Amino acid sequence: MRPLHRRTALSALALTLATAAGGAVVATAGERPGRPPADRTLLDEVRARGELRVCTTGDYRPFTHLDRATGEYSGIDVDMAGDLAESLGAEVEFTPTTWAELLDDLTSGACDIAMGGVSVTLDRAQEAYFSVPYLVDGKAPIARCEDTDRFQTLEDIDQPGVRVIVNPGGTNERFVNENIERATVIRHPENTTIFEEIVAGRADVMITDGSETRYQETLHPELCAINPDDPFTFAEKAYLLPRGDEEFRAYVDQWLHLALNDGTYDGYAARWQNN
Repeated sequence: MRPLHRRTALSALALTLATAAGGAVVATAGERPGRPPADRTLLDEVRARGELRVCTTGDYRPFTHLDRATGEYSGIDVDMAGDLAESLGAEVEFTPTTWAELLDDLTSGACDIAMGGVSVTLDRAQEAYFSVPYLVDGKAPIARCEDTDRFQTLEDIDQPGVRVIVNPGGTNERFVNENIERATVIRHPENTTIFEEIVAGRADVMITDGSETRYQETLHPELCAINPDDPFTFAEKAYLLPRGDEEFRAYVDQWLHLALNDGTYDGYAARWQNN
């Protein structure tokens, strides 16, 4: 058991005396009722341990990519994670996760923050905090370039004989489950190889975030992003934080606000989107 801090011990004593006297409990100076003690905030814990633990899937370019041969992560949000850690005087430590396990890993304390193209959803917001958003996005299709005229609308895609491929566990699968009824859905567990399935002709189209379709068409000349500036949905990307830690969220929001306005984020984005 962790030793009781002196300030916590004094607070407990004050509470006992106030209760014994039959008076109302009054917060002592520097404390705010209904909030965790300040020494429990990740803002202090990360600096004390010298390590920022970041959950990331490693399968979502240009935001996060794991090179399985070297074990190294790269991408926009990988660079941003390093920048956040540096601002706290800490090193970054990446914790592998999947889209299906991302929220559970964060809420269980396996990491301090989740980064890597995480879409803002109300389900996630019920369990965790989001930082201020850093990107507006939405679901759009990507297909072989000769098929772009064939898949202009959601109605065009949701037709018998069309093979829609999707990675499980995240917002792509949710969108497909809610909107695709007549087309054949192929669930492909490996997001890093899913686009090769379209190139090889084993699938016809994928619906994912417009930002990813733009990036993937630079990697695969056979594929074309279809109307990524006019997506089927509106969505935002942000960083996922533990619920209840107001100090840590406020710090991340301020750091991100500065990074979005001083060229830090744009510099990382340009680096990876042009690769």
